[in-house]
Amino acid sequence: MDKHLALFVCNILSKNRKTILGIVYLLSSSVLTLFFAACGGGTSGGSDSSLASDFLIDSRDGQKYKIVQIDEQWWMAENLNFETVNSFCFNDNPADCDKYGRFYTWAAAMDSLGLWGPNGKGCGYGVSCHPTESVRGVCPEGWHLPSNEDWSNLILAIGGYEVAGKLLKSTSGWTRDGNGSDEFSFAAYPAGGRGGAGNYNHEGFYAHFWSSTMGNIANAYNLELGFYSDRPYMACDHPGIGYSVRCIKD
Repeated sequence: MDKHLALFVCNILSKNRKTILGIVYLLSSSVLTLFFAACGGGTSGGSDSSLASDFLIDSRDGQKYKIVQIDEQWWMAENLNFETVNSFCFNDNPADCDKYGRFYTWAAAMDSLGLWGPNGKGCGYGVSCHPTESVRGVCPEGWHLPSNEDWSNLILAIGGYEVAGKLLKSTSGWTRDGNGSDEFSFAAYPAGGRGGAGNYNHEGFYAHFWSSTMGNIANAYNLELGFYSDRPYMACDHPGIGYSVRCIKD
């Protein structure tokens, strides 16, 4: 594609960058690069680059995480691995925490003890909890547990519900040809989860990421990615289940 044509199209769509992000994933990598170059972005660096990447260091324990900018959001590109009360490694094996990060009950993800911030304090099973502001939860300082709105904004920014699952899933680890394209370096691996009774399951089949949004007094939302579909799904599950946490920048 001619560079001037790419710039012309980009200028037309400049008021709706999400439209650009939603269509260019269909193009070849060379054309994709040209579009971002024409729009003043690129595959690294720049405040408006959806593919810019860097690192986050959690001051609490010194752990280092990849982060990625997608549209106007900055996301952790790895699952949180900060040890706290009611957080677990798959099969209680520390090596699996290095691979997948930790699983957290919803109360732990929300920081119901109020150790790191006030907005999620007291949230957990059997308690009506609907914070009106961002919830830091168990996330590092300057980051927060994504709400349903945050997850929705991510999905819409990369093309919508029909394709977002495939674009967010990792390129390996998924069973039955369920691998994704990892188009935006989000790298969602199928870590599975921890049941309320302490059983571990669904490795290779599902990835679940907690939301700060509560469904009802007995359920909380999470983003579910499955091996069987390119669509993401906002599931609502028991808060005592252990799921992964991805944090988003304030």
